[in-house]
Amino acid sequence: MAKLSDLLTAEDLVQLTGLPLFARTVMEGFSTGLHASPHKGSSVEFRQHRPYVQGDEIKRLDWKIFGRSDRFYIREFDEETNLRATILLDSSGSMGYRGTKGTAKYEHARKLAAALAYVLTGQQDAVGLVTFDDKIRDFIPCRTKTSHLHHILDTLQRSQPGGETSLASVLKNLASRLKRRGLLLLISDCFDDAERLLQAVGVLRKQGHEIIVFQLWDRDELDFPFSRWARFENMERTDDGLLLDPAAIRQRYLQVLKTFREDLVEGLRRHHADLVPIITDEPLTEAVKAYLALRMRQ
Repeated sequence: MAKLSDLLTAEDLVQLTGLPLFARTVMEGFSTGLHASPHKGSSVEFRQHRPYVQGDEIKRLDWKIFGRSDRFYIREFDEETNLRATILLDSSGSMGYRGTKGTAKYEHARKLAAALAYVLTGQQDAVGLVTFDDKIRDFIPCRTKTSHLHHILDTLQRSQPGGETSLASVLKNLASRLKRRGLLLLISDCFDDAERLLQAVGVLRKQGHEIIVFQLWDRDELDFPFSRWARFENMERTDDGLLLDPAAIRQRYLQVLKTFREDLVEGLRRHHADLVPIITDEPLTEAVKAYLALRMRQ
């Protein structure tokens, strides 16, 4: 059985312990927890008074109002709930890229998935995992038990990148399988058609899901540091690649990259989805801590 120490160091766990990851939007859970629910309950967050009707619990009567008005009113509260959080891990071929610095993107992504699962399990939230390339490979429903975390870790340990990307179609497929709204944590390089990807995000947002996109980058993909003739191969297809002079294509590559990133940032902003760049040569837990701190302040 996989352990946290297989993916995270003791120092990682110290830095992650106690970090809060709250839902910003109203969630539907199944037990009392930390996140706002659309259902009325008995937590500390007061909502409103309403007239008493037969069958209401007597303990929820507001006797102060009765003393002033001689009428019975019920105090209503906003219930708090645990969160259903599903980690969506892109396992397509491009995630296997390992550049001249840092670790392979997929190794970094698996570590990030383990870190998020640890944080959420620690606050008694229900966590699930989906791995995919051009189709869903693993689908682990949300559960709250600590033993469930080991099931997720086992799946992360054995998963490997491979296959073509079909991010948009997978997200649309998930829209029909996720019956209750929750928090979706997408870990991906997002190498897909930006317009189709954003359309799929829009479908999930209309269903009430909150979405955070952790976009994985290798430093080479951002800086394009190559200087000598090289063969550039598609990691998701078996072909001979192209023998190219990097100097001849560098400016065009960087311009296309800039446009892609800007389109993604703007599109996710319109859908009120967070985008968190994660670069493989930077400390992962520091990036997670910085994002969660910013999320709390916002």
